[in-house]
Amino acid sequence: MVMNPTNHNETLCYCFGLTRKDFADDLRHHGTSTLLKKITRAKLSGECRCADTHPERR
Repeated sequence: MVMNPTNHNETLCYCFGLTRKDFADDLRHHGTSTLLKKITRAKLSGECRCADTHPERR
């Protein structure tokens, strides 16, 4: 899968349905990525469903 930095609607996190725009807005609003922290917590607690939701099963 090739990422396209100009496609703001491109899904970057399939588990939570987060797009490039969501991450950009989060960073702009908070000055840091709270979404990345949320994803990291979910991954560590086993709540992440990447293998089920990502088109490439990763």
